[in-house]
Amino acid sequence: MSEPAAFPTPATTIALVRHGETDWNRERRIQGTTDIPLNDTGRAQAVEAADRLAGGEWQAVYASTLSRAAETGALMASRLGLPEPELLPALIERSFGVLEGLDHHGRAAVEAQAATIDGLEPRPAVVERSAAALIELAARHPGGRIVVVTHGGVIHSLVQHLSDWTLPGVGYVIGNGSAHLVTAAGGALELAEPELLAAPAEAAG
Repeated sequence: MSEPAAFPTPATTIALVRHGETDWNRERRIQGTTDIPLNDTGRAQAVEAADRLAGGEWQAVYASTLSRAAETGALMASRLGLPEPELLPALIERSFGVLEGLDHHGRAAVEAQAATIDGLEPRPAVVERSAAALIELAARHPGGRIVVVTHGGVIHSLVQHLSDWTLPGVGYVIGNGSAHLVTAAGGALELAEPELLAAPAEAAG
């Protein structure tokens, strides 16, 4: 007698939300794992992000342990009528090592003089830890819809990985408070709306 066919795991929808603005975002300084809090604009962006997702029957909110993501997640959860977010270290921003605190001109100057950057987390490591966390969260909510508040470097790294480095398009910005949808099923992630990542988006601090 043959084995019964296994039913496929229903896909989970994950809204990857970048935290709201901080003063360092406004000053175009590299944050990485430096724990910079939201400013008032960032708090407003968190509420706006929740309003854009309202009506989507979201089941839970999760967030990075860094305060700018944790507060964004808490504001979104309150607005969506959901419990306080669970905070996960695997969702924190990529470490930029000695580049943290520098503006983009300072970063360019350091990179021009150094073959390697002390403390810079390799992008594959960012993808490995964040993707594993998303797959684990999807397993908790099979067929459900969850919000995950994380960071621009994490979202950008995942988009590159899931698109075989064809996305995002030139000039595309992972804006503060923006949401990017991915689906998770059978232990694999997929971009839900890849066509939206091919065109430039409006910068948001």
